[in-house]
Amino acid sequence: MAEVGLASDLDKEKRWAEQVVDALLDGEAIELDDGRHPFLAIETESAEPSTRAAVIMHGTGVHPNWPTVVLPLRVGLAEAGWHTLSIQMPVLANEAEHAAYATIYDWVPGRIDAAVGHLRQAGFETVVLVAHSQGSTMAVYYLAGEHAPVEGLVAVGMSGGIAGGPMDTLAQLPGVGLPVLDLYGSEDLPEVLASAAQRARQGGLTGAAYSQVVVGGADHFFDGEEAELLDTVRQWLQDSY
Repeated sequence: MAEVGLASDLDKEKRWAEQVVDALLDGEAIELDDGRHPFLAIETESAEPSTRAAVIMHGTGVHPNWPTVVLPLRVGLAEAGWHTLSIQMPVLANEAEHAAYATIYDWVPGRIDAAVGHLRQAGFETVVLVAHSQGSTMAVYYLAGEHAPVEGLVAVGMSGGIAGGPMDTLAQLPGVGLPVLDLYGSEDLPEVLASAAQRARQGGLTGAAYSQVVVGGADHFFDGEEAELLDTVRQWLQDSY
């Protein structure tokens, strides 16, 4: 098992923040604090008054305005009546191996706690996590442990994780105990496709509604399938909340 307890690459986070803030067109850049260090979030108000909000969580090593999946969801859901808060998740240097991310998973709960706390303080009654790729792995890790109350999870491009540590999504899924949408593309990454049946089986043990949806022709980043991505997530949220 990888050692847990190393730090997020804060210099990389700072560089991302500078780039994101300079180029931001929709939403407002704000600063949250996870108890260790301030971090960037992008808050986008819903098109009409709402008590529902979504915390958007990006994938490996990127930022809260990433152009694939993250940006379409944070803006599109706001247009659909969900206030969104897209947050900077912990990152490692570009050359880091995927498995090395296990060493910074103890940074994950503080980030999500800060986001949920911010939304609750603002009066939002329904809060869901909407995560992509490794963001989904982080979300399951968070929800399977002690966490701030939230109402559900949308996991886009979720794999089975890495067995035996904090990234072990398959082992942790039964502990989520919330409604989950497991959404992926028919042309997704091999590790996403190979674990789909196992995720469905483990998700069925959560004690809550677990829905698995595959979008035909979509890859891991839903390139060219952004409308289908948004429509599927929006419909599930509408049906569930």
